[in-house]
Amino acid sequence: MSNPTPSVTLLDGGMGQELRRRSRYPASPLWSAQVMLDEPHLVTAAHRDFIAAGADIITLNNYSATPQRLARDGDPALFATLHQAALDAANQARQDSGRRVLIAGCLPPLVASYHYALVPDDATCLHSYRQLVEAQTGVDLFICETMSLTREALAATTAGVERQMRVWVAFTVDDSDGTRLRSGEPLVEAARAVTAAGAEKVLVNCSVPEAVTTAMGELADAGIAFGGFANGFKSVGGLKPGGTVETLESRIDLDPDTYANVALHWVAQGADVVGGCCEVGPDHIATLAKRLSDTGHRPVTS
Repeated sequence: MSNPTPSVTLLDGGMGQELRRRSRYPASPLWSAQVMLDEPHLVTAAHRDFIAAGADIITLNNYSATPQRLARDGDPALFATLHQAALDAANQARQDSGRRVLIAGCLPPLVASYHYALVPDDATCLHSYRQLVEAQTGVDLFICETMSLTREALAATTAGVERQMRVWVAFTVDDSDGTRLRSGEPLVEAARAVTAAGAEKVLVNCSVPEAVTTAMGELADAGIAFGGFANGFKSVGGLKPGGTVETLESRIDLDPDTYANVALHWVAQGADVVGGCCEVGPDHIATLAKRLSDTGHRPVTS
């Protein structure tokens, strides 16, 4: 008897860029959090659309609501308000959908995406991630997103694990070398460090699909449970701390079918979690869900 086809968990796509597309206001340094302040109904609607597309897990819209980013780009007093709004939007979307999707809390880079040199000292990282974990009550798991430096990922992992939560760590890799984090650290070494600290899975996100494919092979060879969700930017080199996504250019060669082909290749490499990051919308996730179903990898909530 042949072995059954393994099931694949399907994440949502890039909430931040999806909200930017839907918003009637210009981009701000607070990115998706600003949309939650100005047009909260858009957040619920985007979550609903990703669920309808087939996502098994939706992630809270709190990526830019860290203590450090609010101090630089907004108002630190909004920390609790923004996290409660993110929880409310995700829970409302799940209730509206009637599906038993999971809600993932987000533990993002504290200061800026990709800029590993700006990561605070270890004590500050741990304190801030504990604040973020505490603010995201009732989530089903945590995803440490877009981690470009091992020690920042370790602080985020520790904050989640010490609360007895499931933790998945998503590293962002060098777009020209998927074997290394953007910090230059070897991906496999970083993956082993966070799994030793209690992370359940290691994902690779917010990197070009080609680099994610390389990273999937590295993690497969290392025997680590893994998955991926790529972005659709040509390059993230133009995004400065406190800047806006208006500086970035989207690729035109990653339509839903093309992206699904890439993600199915990751599944063939052994990935059991796939989804999308920036510039990957509900249409991409819907196409990927259908292709997974057609190939026997039926997305199931894990």
